[in-house]
Amino acid sequence: MEKPGDKIKVITESEEFEGILMPQEREFLVIKLSNGYNIGIDRNKIKDIKLVSKREAKEQKAEEIKEKKGLPTISILHTGGTIASKVDYNTGGVVAKYTPEELILKFPELNEIANIRSRLVANMMSENMRFAHYNVIAREIEKEINNGTKGIIITHGTDTLHYTAAALSFMLENLPVPVILVGAQRSSDRGSTDAAVNIISAAVLISNTDFAGVGICMHESMDDKSCIIISGTKARKMHSSRRDAFRPVNSKAIARINFEKKKVEVISDYRSMKNAVSEKLIVKPFKDSVKIGFIKSHPSFYSQELLAYKGFDGLVIEGTGLGHMPINASDEFTSENQEIKNALKELIDSGTTIAMSTQTLYGRVQMNVYSVGRELLDIGVIGNYSDMTPETTFIKLSWVLSNYKKDDVPEIMSKNICGELTERTGEGTFLV
Repeated sequence: MEKPGDKIKVITESEEFEGILMPQEREFLVIKLSNGYNIGIDRNKIKDIKLVSKREAKEQKAEEIKEKKGLPTISILHTGGTIASKVDYNTGGVVAKYTPEELILKFPELNEIANIRSRLVANMMSENMRFAHYNVIAREIEKEINNGTKGIIITHGTDTLHYTAAALSFMLENLPVPVILVGAQRSSDRGSTDAAVNIISAAVLISNTDFAGVGICMHESMDDKSCIIISGTKARKMHSSRRDAFRPVNSKAIARINFEKKKVEVISDYRSMKNAVSEKLIVKPFKDSVKIGFIKSHPSFYSQELLAYKGFDGLVIEGTGLGHMPINASDEFTSENQEIKNALKELIDSGTTIAMSTQTLYGRVQMNVYSVGRELLDIGVIGNYSDMTPETTFIKLSWVLSNYKKDDVPEIMSKNICGELTERTGEGTFLV
Protein backbone atom coordinates (compact mmCIF):
# COMPACT_ATOMS: atom_id res chain seq x y z
CA MET A 1 0.00 0.00 0.00
CA GLU A 2 1.49 3.31 -1.07
CA LYS A 3 1.87 5.93 1.64
CA PRO A 4 2.25 9.74 1.56
CA GLY A 5 5.80 10.55 0.55
CA ASP A 6 6.16 7.59 -1.80
CA LYS A 7 6.98 8.31 -5.43
CA ILE A 8 4.32 6.80 -7.69
CA LYS A 9 3.23 6.64 -11.32
CA VAL A 10 -0.45 7.18 -11.98
CA ILE A 11 -1.87 5.85 -15.24
CA THR A 12 -5.20 7.29 -16.36
CA GLU A 13 -7.38 6.74 -19.41
CA SER A 14 -5.51 9.40 -21.38
CA GLU A 15 -2.10 10.11 -19.77
CA GLU A 16 0.46 9.27 -17.09
CA PHE A 17 1.65 11.29 -14.09
CA GLU A 18 4.63 10.74 -11.84
CA GLY A 19 5.15 12.41 -8.49
CA ILE A 20 5.10 12.26 -4.70
CA LEU A 21 1.95 10.90 -3.13
CA MET A 22 0.30 13.47 -0.86
CA PRO A 23 -2.31 12.99 1.90
CA GLN A 24 -5.51 12.23 0.03
CA GLU A 25 -8.87 13.79 -0.69
CA ARG A 26 -11.90 11.51 -1.01
CA GLU A 27 -12.62 12.10 -4.70
CA PHE A 28 -9.11 12.82 -5.94
CA LEU A 29 -5.68 11.27 -5.69
CA VAL A 30 -3.20 14.08 -5.05
CA ILE A 31 0.45 13.97 -6.08
CA LYS A 32 3.22 16.57 -6.11
CA LEU A 33 4.86 16.84 -9.52
CA SER A 34 8.59 17.42 -10.03
CA ASN A 35 7.92 21.13 -10.73
CA GLY A 36 6.57 21.52 -7.19
CA TYR A 37 2.89 21.84 -8.06
CA ASN A 38 0.18 19.55 -6.70
CA ILE A 39 -2.28 17.89 -9.05
CA GLY A 40 -5.56 16.17 -8.21
CA ILE A 41 -6.55 13.16 -10.34
CA ASP A 42 -10.14 11.91 -10.50
CA ARG A 43 -10.07 8.42 -8.97
CA ASN A 44 -12.71 7.22 -11.42
CA LYS A 45 -10.29 7.86 -14.30
CA ILE A 46 -7.32 6.01 -12.80
CA LYS A 47 -6.47 2.69 -14.50
CA ASP A 48 -3.38 1.79 -12.49
CA ILE A 49 -0.96 3.07 -9.79
CA LYS A 50 2.64 1.86 -9.72
CA LEU A 51 5.15 2.38 -6.95
CA VAL A 52 8.34 4.02 -8.23
CA SER A 53 10.15 4.29 -4.92
CA LYS A 54 9.37 4.31 -1.22
CA ARG A 55 9.77 7.49 0.78
CA GLU A 56 13.23 7.79 2.27
CA ALA A 57 13.16 9.45 5.67
CA LYS A 58 16.75 10.62 5.69
CA GLU A 59 17.59 13.49 7.96
CA GLN A 60 20.51 15.61 6.83
CA LYS A 61 22.33 16.93 9.85
CA ALA A 62 23.76 20.42 9.87
CA GLU A 63 27.47 20.45 10.55
CA GLU A 64 28.99 22.86 13.01
CA ILE A 65 29.90 26.08 11.23
CA LYS A 66 33.46 27.27 11.68
CA GLU A 67 34.17 30.98 11.61
CA LYS A 68 36.27 32.17 8.68
CA LYS A 69 38.79 34.94 9.15
CA GLY A 70 38.36 38.00 6.97
CA LEU A 71 34.63 37.55 6.44
CA PRO A 72 32.02 39.86 8.01
CA THR A 73 29.41 38.51 10.40
CA ILE A 74 25.79 38.52 9.25
CA SER A 75 22.89 37.64 11.53
CA ILE A 76 19.84 35.83 10.15
CA LEU A 77 16.69 36.22 12.24
CA HIS A 78 14.03 33.78 11.14
CA THR A 79 10.33 34.65 11.42
CA GLY A 80 8.79 32.04 9.11
CA GLY A 81 6.96 32.32 5.80
CA THR A 82 7.36 30.62 2.44
CA ILE A 83 11.12 31.20 2.37
CA ALA A 84 11.44 28.60 5.14
CA SER A 85 8.68 26.28 3.95
CA LYS A 86 8.65 22.59 3.20
CA VAL A 87 6.03 19.94 2.57
CA ASP A 88 4.32 18.44 5.59
CA TYR A 89 3.21 14.99 4.46
CA ASN A 90 0.85 14.69 7.41
CA THR A 91 -1.28 17.61 6.23
CA GLY A 92 -0.35 17.93 2.58
CA GLY A 93 0.38 21.62 3.03
CA VAL A 94 3.48 23.76 2.90
CA VAL A 95 4.44 24.91 6.38
CA ALA A 96 7.20 26.94 7.97
CA LYS A 97 9.13 24.40 10.01
CA TYR A 98 12.77 24.94 9.10
CA THR A 99 15.05 25.80 11.98
CA PRO A 100 17.75 28.44 11.48
CA GLU A 101 20.33 25.66 11.20
CA GLU A 102 18.37 24.11 8.35
CA LEU A 103 18.38 27.45 6.54
CA ILE A 104 22.16 27.53 6.60
CA LEU A 105 22.25 23.92 5.43
CA LYS A 106 19.94 24.79 2.55
CA PHE A 107 21.89 27.88 1.44
CA PRO A 108 25.56 26.81 1.77
CA GLU A 109 26.76 29.74 -0.41
CA LEU A 110 26.14 31.98 2.56
CA ASN A 111 29.19 30.55 4.28
CA GLU A 112 31.39 31.78 1.43
CA ILE A 113 30.04 35.32 1.78
CA ALA A 114 30.00 35.84 5.54
CA ASN A 115 30.15 34.20 8.94
CA ILE A 116 26.53 33.44 9.73
CA ARG A 117 24.69 33.72 13.01
CA SER A 118 21.21 32.29 12.71
CA ARG A 119 18.41 31.88 15.19
CA LEU A 120 14.66 31.61 15.44
CA VAL A 121 12.70 34.69 16.52
CA ALA A 122 9.22 33.51 15.56
CA ASN A 123 7.73 30.88 13.26
CA MET A 124 4.58 32.21 11.71
CA MET A 125 2.94 33.14 8.45
CA SER A 126 3.08 36.89 7.88
CA GLU A 127 -0.69 37.46 7.82
CA ASN A 128 -0.60 36.74 11.56
CA MET A 129 1.77 39.62 12.35
CA ARG A 130 0.67 42.17 14.94
CA PHE A 131 2.36 45.29 16.33
CA ALA A 132 3.67 43.27 19.28
CA HIS A 133 5.65 41.10 16.86
CA TYR A 134 7.30 44.19 15.39
CA ASN A 135 8.50 45.06 18.89
CA VAL A 136 9.94 41.58 19.38
CA ILE A 137 11.80 41.70 16.07
CA ALA A 138 13.17 45.18 16.78
CA ARG A 139 14.55 44.11 20.16
CA GLU A 140 16.20 41.05 18.61
CA ILE A 141 17.79 43.30 15.99
CA GLU A 142 19.10 45.51 18.79
CA LYS A 143 20.70 42.47 20.45
CA GLU A 144 22.49 41.49 17.25
CA ILE A 145 23.79 45.03 16.74
CA ASN A 146 25.11 45.11 20.30
CA ASN A 147 26.89 41.82 19.57
CA GLY A 148 28.79 43.40 16.68
CA THR A 149 27.05 42.11 13.57
CA LYS A 150 27.81 43.71 10.19
CA GLY A 151 24.18 43.42 9.15
CA ILE A 152 20.96 41.52 9.66
CA ILE A 153 18.73 39.49 7.35
CA ILE A 154 15.12 38.97 8.41
CA THR A 155 13.37 36.03 6.73
CA HIS A 156 9.68 36.87 6.47
CA GLY A 157 6.49 35.85 4.72
CA THR A 158 5.82 38.03 1.68
CA ASP A 159 2.16 38.91 2.28
CA THR A 160 2.92 41.58 4.89
CA LEU A 161 6.67 41.90 4.42
CA HIS A 162 6.36 45.54 3.29
CA TYR A 163 4.37 46.41 6.43
CA THR A 164 7.12 44.99 8.65
CA ALA A 165 9.83 46.75 6.63
CA ALA A 166 8.05 50.07 7.11
CA ALA A 167 7.51 49.39 10.82
CA LEU A 168 11.20 48.64 11.43
CA SER A 169 12.19 51.72 9.42
CA PHE A 170 10.32 53.95 11.87
CA MET A 171 11.16 52.01 15.02
CA LEU A 172 14.95 51.78 14.57
CA GLU A 173 16.17 55.35 14.90
CA ASN A 174 19.86 55.92 14.03
CA LEU A 175 20.15 52.38 12.67
CA PRO A 176 23.92 51.78 12.20
CA VAL A 177 23.77 48.62 10.06
CA PRO A 178 21.71 47.20 7.18
CA VAL A 179 18.55 45.31 8.08
CA ILE A 180 17.33 43.48 4.97
CA LEU A 181 14.02 41.66 4.82
CA VAL A 182 13.76 38.75 2.41
CA GLY A 183 10.97 36.40 1.48
CA ALA A 184 10.07 33.88 -1.20
CA GLN A 185 7.09 33.69 -3.52
CA ARG A 186 7.76 30.02 -4.27
CA SER A 187 8.48 27.51 -1.51
CA SER A 188 11.79 25.69 -1.31
CA ASP A 189 10.34 22.37 -2.48
CA ARG A 190 9.50 23.85 -5.90
CA GLY A 191 11.91 24.00 -8.81
CA SER A 192 11.01 27.64 -9.36
CA THR A 193 11.81 28.71 -5.81
CA ASP A 194 13.29 32.18 -5.41
CA ALA A 195 14.41 31.65 -1.80
CA ALA A 196 18.12 31.06 -2.38
CA VAL A 197 18.61 33.95 -4.80
CA ASN A 198 16.88 36.40 -2.47
CA ILE A 199 18.67 35.49 0.74
CA ILE A 200 22.10 35.16 -0.86
CA SER A 201 21.67 38.49 -2.67
CA ALA A 202 20.84 40.15 0.65
CA ALA A 203 24.06 38.76 2.10
CA VAL A 204 26.01 40.08 -0.90
CA LEU A 205 24.64 43.59 -0.29
CA ILE A 206 25.53 43.53 3.40
CA SER A 207 29.02 42.18 2.79
CA ASN A 208 29.93 44.57 -0.01
CA THR A 209 28.41 47.95 0.88
CA ASP A 210 28.23 50.37 3.79
CA PHE A 211 24.45 50.73 3.49
CA ALA A 212 22.76 51.47 6.82
CA GLY A 213 18.99 51.24 6.99
CA VAL A 214 16.01 48.97 6.37
CA GLY A 215 15.51 47.46 2.94
CA ILE A 216 13.76 44.66 1.10
CA CYS A 217 15.66 42.26 -1.17
CA MET A 218 13.55 40.39 -3.75
CA HIS A 219 13.74 39.32 -7.40
CA GLU A 220 13.99 42.10 -10.00
CA SER A 221 12.45 39.95 -12.76
CA MET A 222 11.10 36.45 -13.29
CA ASP A 223 14.56 35.03 -13.97
CA ASP A 224 17.31 34.46 -11.41
CA LYS A 225 19.79 37.03 -12.71
CA SER A 226 19.28 39.83 -10.20
CA CYS A 227 17.56 41.15 -7.11
CA ILE A 228 16.77 44.74 -6.17
CA ILE A 229 17.03 46.46 -2.83
CA ILE A 230 14.00 48.64 -2.07
CA SER A 231 13.63 51.15 0.75
CA GLY A 232 11.61 49.75 3.65
CA THR A 233 9.09 52.60 3.39
CA LYS A 234 8.77 52.68 -0.40
CA ALA A 235 8.03 49.04 -1.24
CA ARG A 236 4.82 47.24 -2.07
CA LYS A 237 3.84 43.71 -3.02
CA MET A 238 2.26 44.16 -6.47
CA HIS A 239 1.50 40.57 -7.47
CA SER A 240 0.15 37.56 -5.60
CA SER A 241 2.57 34.99 -7.01
CA ARG A 242 5.22 36.42 -9.39
CA ARG A 243 8.79 36.25 -8.14
CA ASP A 244 9.28 39.94 -8.99
CA ALA A 245 6.19 40.97 -7.03
CA PHE A 246 7.88 43.69 -4.95
CA ARG A 247 8.34 47.06 -6.61
CA PRO A 248 9.43 50.51 -5.41
CA VAL A 249 6.59 53.06 -5.36
CA ASN A 250 7.33 56.77 -5.96
CA SER A 251 11.00 55.89 -5.65
CA LYS A 252 13.83 54.13 -7.41
CA ALA A 253 15.45 50.99 -6.07
CA ILE A 254 18.49 51.52 -3.84
CA ALA A 255 20.66 48.90 -5.54
CA ARG A 256 20.73 45.96 -7.90
CA ILE A 257 22.46 42.68 -7.01
CA ASN A 258 23.90 40.71 -9.92
CA PHE A 259 23.39 37.21 -8.58
CA GLU A 260 25.66 35.42 -11.03
CA LYS A 261 28.63 37.73 -10.39
CA LYS A 262 27.72 38.53 -6.78
CA LYS A 263 28.18 42.23 -7.56
CA VAL A 264 26.31 45.30 -6.26
CA GLU A 265 25.23 48.15 -8.54
CA VAL A 266 24.19 51.24 -6.58
CA ILE A 267 21.15 52.96 -8.14
CA SER A 268 20.19 55.63 -5.57
CA ASP A 269 21.89 57.53 -2.76
CA TYR A 270 21.58 55.91 0.63
CA ARG A 271 22.53 56.53 4.25
CA SER A 272 25.92 54.97 4.93
CA MET A 273 27.41 53.40 8.04
CA LYS A 274 29.93 56.25 8.19
CA ASN A 275 27.10 58.65 8.98
CA ALA A 276 25.85 56.38 11.76
CA VAL A 277 29.10 55.86 13.70
CA SER A 278 28.48 58.58 16.28
CA GLU A 279 24.76 57.93 16.66
CA LYS A 280 23.16 55.68 19.25
CA LEU A 281 20.46 53.25 18.19
CA ILE A 282 17.09 54.11 19.70
CA VAL A 283 14.17 51.69 19.51
CA LYS A 284 10.76 53.35 19.55
CA PRO A 285 8.20 50.51 19.79
CA PHE A 286 4.52 50.32 18.93
CA LYS A 287 1.83 50.27 21.57
CA ASP A 288 0.22 46.86 21.39
CA SER A 289 -3.17 48.41 22.06
CA VAL A 290 -3.17 51.15 19.41
CA LYS A 291 -6.16 50.67 17.08
CA ILE A 292 -5.88 51.92 13.51
CA GLY A 293 -8.48 51.29 10.83
CA PHE A 294 -8.03 51.00 7.08
CA ILE A 295 -10.79 51.83 4.59
CA LYS A 296 -11.04 52.35 0.84
CA SER A 297 -13.30 54.98 -0.71
CA HIS A 298 -15.51 53.51 -3.41
CA PRO A 299 -18.70 54.20 -5.41
CA SER A 300 -21.92 53.86 -3.41
CA PHE A 301 -20.08 54.40 -0.11
CA TYR A 302 -22.11 54.51 3.13
CA SER A 303 -21.51 56.52 6.28
CA GLN A 304 -21.91 53.41 8.44
CA GLU A 305 -18.67 52.10 7.01
CA LEU A 306 -16.81 54.99 8.65
CA LEU A 307 -18.72 54.85 11.92
CA ALA A 308 -17.61 51.25 12.42
CA TYR A 309 -14.25 52.79 13.39
CA LYS A 310 -15.61 54.99 16.16
CA GLY A 311 -13.38 54.56 19.20
CA PHE A 312 -10.29 53.81 17.10
CA ASP A 313 -7.17 55.89 17.61
CA GLY A 314 -6.71 56.42 13.89
CA LEU A 315 -8.09 55.66 10.46
CA VAL A 316 -6.33 55.61 7.09
CA ILE A 317 -8.46 56.31 4.05
CA GLU A 318 -7.45 55.16 0.59
CA GLY A 319 -9.04 58.06 -1.22
CA THR A 320 -9.76 58.19 -4.93
CA GLY A 321 -7.52 60.21 -7.24
CA LEU A 322 -5.75 63.01 -5.40
CA GLY A 323 -7.23 61.93 -2.07
CA HIS A 324 -11.01 62.32 -2.32
CA MET A 325 -14.13 61.01 -0.62
CA PRO A 326 -17.80 61.33 -1.72
CA ILE A 327 -18.89 64.08 0.68
CA ASN A 328 -20.96 66.38 -1.59
CA ALA A 329 -24.56 65.79 -2.64
CA SER A 330 -25.01 66.62 -6.33
CA ASP A 331 -28.40 65.09 -7.20
CA GLU A 332 -31.27 63.02 -5.79
CA PHE A 333 -29.06 59.91 -5.69
CA THR A 334 -26.23 61.35 -3.56
CA SER A 335 -27.95 62.43 -0.35
CA GLU A 336 -25.86 59.83 1.54
CA ASN A 337 -22.75 61.90 0.83
CA GLN A 338 -23.73 64.50 3.43
CA GLU A 339 -23.98 61.68 5.98
CA ILE A 340 -20.47 60.57 4.99
CA LYS A 341 -19.21 64.08 5.66
CA ASN A 342 -20.99 64.13 9.01
CA ALA A 343 -19.49 60.74 9.89
CA LEU A 344 -15.97 62.03 9.17
CA LYS A 345 -16.61 65.02 11.44
CA GLU A 346 -18.02 62.75 14.14
CA LEU A 347 -14.97 60.48 14.09
CA ILE A 348 -12.50 63.36 14.23
CA ASP A 349 -14.45 65.15 16.99
CA SER A 350 -14.48 61.93 19.02
CA GLY A 351 -10.68 61.70 18.89
CA THR A 352 -9.91 59.55 15.84
CA THR A 353 -7.04 60.86 13.70
CA ILE A 354 -7.90 60.42 10.01
CA ALA A 355 -5.07 60.34 7.45
CA MET A 356 -5.58 60.39 3.70
CA SER A 357 -3.65 58.30 1.18
CA THR A 358 -4.36 57.62 -2.46
CA GLN A 359 -5.48 54.28 -3.84
CA THR A 360 -3.69 55.08 -7.10
CA LEU A 361 -0.51 54.13 -5.17
CA TYR A 362 1.72 56.22 -7.44
CA GLY A 363 1.66 60.01 -7.17
CA ARG A 364 0.77 62.02 -4.10
CA VAL A 365 -2.22 63.35 -2.20
CA GLN A 366 -3.20 66.84 -3.36
CA MET A 367 -6.28 68.01 -1.47
CA ASN A 368 -5.90 71.66 -2.50
CA VAL A 369 -6.78 71.11 -6.15
CA TYR A 370 -10.54 70.42 -5.95
CA SER A 371 -13.16 71.74 -3.55
CA VAL A 372 -13.85 68.27 -2.15
CA GLY A 373 -10.22 68.02 -1.06
CA ARG A 374 -10.29 71.43 0.57
CA GLU A 375 -13.43 70.48 2.48
CA LEU A 376 -11.72 67.33 3.75
CA LEU A 377 -8.86 69.49 4.99
CA ASP A 378 -11.32 71.83 6.69
CA ILE A 379 -12.94 68.86 8.43
CA GLY A 380 -9.53 67.88 9.84
CA VAL A 381 -8.33 65.09 7.57
CA ILE A 382 -4.51 65.07 7.43
CA GLY A 383 -2.09 63.69 4.83
CA ASN A 384 -2.00 66.43 2.20
CA TYR A 385 1.06 66.23 -0.12
CA SER A 386 1.97 62.73 1.09
CA ASP A 387 3.41 60.29 -1.44
CA MET A 388 3.45 57.36 0.98
CA THR A 389 1.76 54.13 0.03
CA PRO A 390 -1.45 53.39 1.96
CA GLU A 391 0.41 50.63 3.85
CA THR A 392 3.25 52.93 4.90
CA THR A 393 0.67 55.58 5.89
CA PHE A 394 -1.03 52.97 8.08
CA ILE A 395 2.25 51.92 9.72
CA LYS A 396 3.47 55.48 10.24
CA LEU A 397 0.18 56.66 11.78
CA SER A 398 0.19 53.64 14.10
CA TRP A 399 3.78 54.32 15.13
CA VAL A 400 3.30 58.07 15.61
CA LEU A 401 0.20 57.53 17.76
CA SER A 402 2.24 55.02 19.79
CA ASN A 403 5.09 57.42 20.52
CA TYR A 404 3.88 61.03 20.44
CA LYS A 405 1.22 63.26 21.90
CA LYS A 406 -1.97 63.43 19.89
CA ASP A 407 -1.61 67.19 19.31
CA ASP A 408 1.77 66.58 17.63
CA VAL A 409 0.54 63.87 15.26
CA PRO A 410 -0.38 66.08 12.25
CA GLU A 411 3.02 67.79 12.25
CA ILE A 412 5.00 64.55 12.61
CA MET A 413 2.95 62.81 9.92
CA SER A 414 3.92 65.58 7.50
CA LYS A 415 7.66 65.27 8.24
CA ASN A 416 10.04 62.91 6.49
CA ILE A 417 11.52 60.60 9.13
CA CYS A 418 13.17 57.74 7.24
CA GLY A 419 12.65 58.32 3.53
CA GLU A 420 8.91 57.74 3.50
CA LEU A 421 8.16 61.21 2.11
CA THR A 422 9.85 62.85 -0.85
CA GLU A 423 9.70 66.53 -1.78
CA ARG A 424 9.55 65.82 -5.49
CA THR A 425 8.67 62.67 -7.39
CA GLY A 426 11.62 61.97 -9.66
CA GLU A 427 11.70 60.52 -13.14
CA GLY A 428 11.75 56.76 -13.52
CA THR A 429 9.72 56.09 -10.37
CA PHE A 430 6.44 54.99 -11.99
CA LEU A 431 5.86 51.29 -12.67
CA VAL A 432 9.54 50.36 -12.39
